[in-house]
Amino acid sequence: MDGNAYRQLEVWQVAMDLAEKVYAAVISFPDYEKYALANQLRRASVSIPSNIAEGYGRTHRAEYLQHLSIARGSLMEVETQLTLAVRLGHLTRDEAIPVWDLAQSVGRMLTRLIQSLNE
Repeated sequence: MDGNAYRQLEVWQVAMDLAEKVYAAVISFPDYEKYALANQLRRASVSIPSNIAEGYGRTHRAEYLQHLSIARGSLMEVETQLTLAVRLGHLTRDEAIPVWDLAQSVGRMLTRLIQSLNE
C-alpha cells in the first residue's frame, strides 16, 4: 500500500481545507481566546484529516473505521465550537458559514466512507 495514498482521498483533501479555514477564522478571535476556544478549534480541525490519514495507514479495517469514527467526533467538536464562537460574537454568521459548509461536506464524505467500509 502506498503510504501517501490517503492524500488522494477527497475526504482527506476537504478536511485539510476545513482545517485551513478554521485557522484563518480564529485569527480574529480576541487574545483571551488564543489558548482557549481558538486553540480547541484548531486542534479539533487538525484531528479530522490526521485521523483519516492514520486510519488509512492501519492494516486492519476495524482500525481504519475506529479512526474514521474519531475523525467524526472531532468534526462534531468543530461544529459545536464554531457555533459557540458565533454565539459569543467571535465570528459573524457570514464568517462562519463557509467553514460550516465545509464541515458539512466532510461529514457527508465521512459517512459515505464509513458506510462503504462497513459493507
